[in-house]
Amino acid sequence: MMEHIKIADLTDEQISFQLILHSGNARSCIIQSLRAYKEGNRGEADALIAQAEDALSAAHDIHFQMIQKESSGEAANFSLLLMHAEDHLMSTLTMKELVKELLGIFKTKNL
Repeated sequence: MMEHIKIADLTDEQISFQLILHSGNARSCIIQSLRAYKEGNRGEADALIAQAEDALSAAHDIHFQMIQKESSGEAANFSLLLMHAEDHLMSTLTMKELVKELLGIFKTKNL
């Protein structure tokens, strides 16, 4: 489990970069998982998906803190960097779900 990051200790730019970092790490694990499965390493593929979920959990925690902060009345500072970080996170979440479904199909069909 990754350490809990408190966004109150970070600048807006650091928050965005934390989102990019964790979702980027997850994205790498997701792609590596497909490659491992393709090479016949099912256990490694599953482990890489678990690592991706751990990294996404850290990103989600940061994202949730941002939502809590805004819902308490503190306006968020929007920037192109934050939009990029949000896009990175959301596309990685989508990728993870798609790859998990694909791996499930592959396993069911013994591919």
